[in-house]
Amino acid sequence: MQDVVVIGGGIVGLATALKIKERQPSLRVVVLEKENEVAKHQTGHNSGVIHSGLYYKPGSLKAINCIKGYQMLIDFANEEDIPYDLCGKIVVATKKNQVPILDGLYERGAENGLLGFKKLNLEQMREIEPHVTGVAGFFVPQTGIIDYKLVCEKYAERLQKIGGQVVLGQKVIEIKSTGKTSTVITQTGFYETKLVVNCAGLYSDKMAQLTQDEKIHLRIIPFRGEYFELKPERQYLVKNLIYPVPDPNFPFLGVHFTRMIQGGVEAGPNAVLAFGRESYEKLDINAKELWETLTWPGFQKVATKYWQTGLGEMYRSFSKAAFTRALQELIPDITASDLTPGGAGVRAQACDRDGGLLDDFSIIERPNAINICNAPSPAATSSLAIGEAVSELVLQRF
Repeated sequence: MQDVVVIGGGIVGLATALKIKERQPSLRVVVLEKENEVAKHQTGHNSGVIHSGLYYKPGSLKAINCIKGYQMLIDFANEEDIPYDLCGKIVVATKKNQVPILDGLYERGAENGLLGFKKLNLEQMREIEPHVTGVAGFFVPQTGIIDYKLVCEKYAERLQKIGGQVVLGQKVIEIKSTGKTSTVITQTGFYETKLVVNCAGLYSDKMAQLTQDEKIHLRIIPFRGEYFELKPERQYLVKNLIYPVPDPNFPFLGVHFTRMIQGGVEAGPNAVLAFGRESYEKLDINAKELWETLTWPGFQKVATKYWQTGLGEMYRSFSKAAFTRALQELIPDITASDLTPGGAGVRAQACDRDGGLLDDFSIIERPNAINICNAPSPAATSSLAIGEAVSELVLQRF
């Protein structure tokens, strides 16, 4: 009998298990991961940015946990000798009509307690990023880069050192609750537990459904983000990180440039509907999952509202020239020949039945389960803070 079974060996699941075990060492805690390694999906495919907390509504779970989790992540990286670089980034308005949004973003950063960031004109921006263009911008010194897969491996190591378990190759197919206990059934065995903590990311809605009889009110919509990389001889065009002003109505940050901790520079991502929850290639189609997405009333409302934005993103997905033009708004010297295909990730974006794309983290409690049902970016930066918050909910059950 386990006290807590955590479903999902990504960064949120591992951080949550670690915090539960650290705060209550006597609890028996096991993480079940369906793959043969941790951080196989969302965590292992992201661009490795340490987010400052700039973008998030003051007082929201994203803002609170990102700002708190930021320092916890840095402290953990120092303790475990994980390389990172707080190199800073610039956010750039490329058109005059973006300046009010840029100013609003600057004010939001101040409300969230960020220090040391400063407004820049083009000349000042070029002192930081010599090849950038734009009408206004600001510098965020707190932003950094790290390898989140390595972070996950260290979370798992520390968890196991203090008596927790990480069991790989355990795809959960059913959860049976009887009274005060649940049986988590995988393809190869079963685990009896007093509490289930669902951190299944791209499948968090499906796991949540297994913990309750009534229909769940949200669905994970998978959005694929595709990257190019700059050829080595053209990486001098980007010193660190360059971001555009985001569309305030769309929960994605737009194509940007990111120096990576292992070396190299990524350009992207776009944001297109993925044809499956783990469809990392353009034509990788999971017919059942695609049908579930297309028939979800909330997605239909999102598609109606954002069809023009969606078509633009899809066009960029299939047109390198169009992708290049989007990048040229930030760095005019970029050409299509500078870009080589990079990786891709799939973001788990929760969507409710009314067409709302959930902007904040979402935690749904049930008698025998705690479900983390929306934890997109900045969940990696926030992971230890999220883990601590969930561990408080867990310890209230014991």
